[in-house]
This record gives sequence, C-alpha cells and structure tokens, in this order.
Amino acid sequence: MAEQKPISKSYLDLKSKVWDEGLCSGCGACIAVCPADALYFEIGGDSTHPKSNNYCKAAVDDVPCGACYEVCPRLEEQPSSLLGDYLEITAGKAEFDVPKKQSGGAVTAILANALDTGLVDAVVTVTEDPWTLKPHSMVITKSEALVGQAGSRYNWWVPLVYSLKEAVVNRKYRNIAVVGVPCVVQAVRKMLETDHQLVGPYKKSIRFVMGLFCTESFDYEKLIAGKLKSEYALEPMKVCRIDVKGKLEITLDDGTQYVIPLTELEDTTRPGCSVCTDFTALKADISAGSVGSPDGYTTLIVRTIVGQHILESAVANKKLSVGGEVNLGIIEKLAKKKLARKPE
Repeated sequence: MAEQKPISKSYLDLKSKVWDEGLCSGCGACIAVCPADALYFEIGGDSTHPKSNNYCKAAVDDVPCGACYEVCPRLEEQPSSLLGDYLEITAGKAEFDVPKKQSGGAVTAILANALDTGLVDAVVTVTEDPWTLKPHSMVITKSEALVGQAGSRYNWWVPLVYSLKEAVVNRKYRNIAVVGVPCVVQAVRKMLETDHQLVGPYKKSIRFVMGLFCTESFDYEKLIAGKLKSEYALEPMKVCRIDVKGKLEITLDDGTQYVIPLTELEDTTRPGCSVCTDFTALKADISAGSVGSPDGYTTLIVRTIVGQHILESAVANKKLSVGGEVNLGIIEKLAKKKLARKPE
C-alpha cells in the first residue's frame, strides 16, 4: 500500500476559500476536529464564520494536519439533485406522546427507539432555552431526555457538529447518531468518507445520520432578539412552535399564529445559506420534514440500508407507524427553489 502523503492544508486555506468568501455554513465541523482546539465561534457578534486563536499546528509549527479543511462541506460542489437517492419515501408518526413534537414526532420516535434498543448510545442534537429560545447543541443519552427536548430548533443557527468532540473525544461514545440540517449532514458524511487519520475517531464513532429538510437557518440574535421582539413584539417564552414551509410560521402558546414571508427575513438568515442547494439533506441515512405529509405526520426519505434498519426497528417496537400518501410535488417545488441558488 502506498504511503499516504501528509495533508498540509491549514485553517488559513479554509479561511481564504470559505470564510473570506462568505460561504461558511456555520456547521461547526472544523471546530470539532481541530486537534489544537484553536477554532471557535464568537456567538452573538461576528459569527459568520469561525475564528482562530492563531495556534494552528500546520500554520505555526508546520505539523501536517488539515483536519478542518478535510471536513468542510463548502469545499465541494453543491448538489444538483432534488430528492437524491432513496430506498423509499413514506409518512410516519410517533406512537407515543411527544409533547412538543413537530409534525408527527417521527424523528423523536426513531431516535428514542435507537437509544432504548442500543442501536445508538448518544444523540448529538439541538436544544433550546425555553425562556429565550436560544439554541445550543448537546449530547443526549437517554430517550426520556430526548422526548423532553423534542421540537424543531433547526430554524436557528447553532454550530451543531462541534458537540461531536464532547461525544467522541471527551465522553468516548462509539455509536452516535447526529441530527442536523443539510450542511451538518454534508460535513458528517465527509467525516465518514475520509481517510484522514485525525478524523478517524469520528469516522469510527458515528453510526446514523438523520437529516432535516431546510430552506435556510436564521441567526438567533437577528431574528428573535431583533426583528420578532422589535417589529412584532413577540416574547420568546410565549412561542410554542416555529416552522418553515416556504414561509416562517410562528405559533404562540395561546394559539395565535404569525406567518412571515421569507423575503422579509433575508437580513436575518445565515450568509452561507445563500449558496446551499440541498433542501432534503441528500446525504443522510434518513431525511425528515413536515413538508409533503398530512397533518400529524412526518415525511421520511429512507436513503440507506442503515436508515432502513433504524426505521424498521422503531416500527417493530411500536414506537413508530408508517404509511400514507406523501405529496412529492410540494417537496420538489421547494427543492427546486433552493436549487435555483446554484450558479450557472
């Protein structure tokens, strides 16, 4: 076997090709794999891309690294497919009570079953402060905690993948599920497909990738602390549901609903979202979203054998039921709209 050549890329290469060009998705993958813990996000300030404390083994000590460069999802061409490869598309719903579920609660049901049966030992996901709606990523290891945290927070930007370092390196879980929007899925898939030695622990530890349909992600400070509080006088603690279905839908705890066109929110979205063409998380094991299914159901696109096994286990254990019509037309419509961002 030919000797692998050292990878000499550094964060400076990532900075020039991605950060400085306004392409960063904010997924946090580069932060997770940095062996020197040199990369970080400045939350609430200039958070359009990570920053460095200037200690980079490659840039400073000329030590071959390039892990951050290797896992960045913005260094490969954006996809041109609407639905991607899949084994089946179905509608599903949780067969137990999920108090804060989005659509059918199928994502929670699938992951809770995976934890209960030992198919996974940890889930890297997003939770939020119920008073402020401020999101953060975390590692969940009990299905009860997962159910308690159910509900979509993926409309808010958070560098989710960086919590993988906590799961893999600090807590040493070896059967991890990751739930995220398409850029997160792309980054995790790069981890799974690379032969880079420094990314090896992540490659060996991630077992299942759940992707979520995504139009774009919103900056918490700009949308909640800014526009919604100042223009709509909405208090975060009174918001019980936020969804994006071609528009932003906000439901308060008294049932009042606000519908805001996405065109009014362009200044609150992540800059890196403007180049993303992936609506349905094409590289996930299972992709999920509320679009296309009847009320009370979640659309599930099963893409891999791993995804099929995880789904069938949830059904067999009566945590999930599947079936029913899925309107592919509306999914393809939104996917085409996002695909239109791809440059000619």
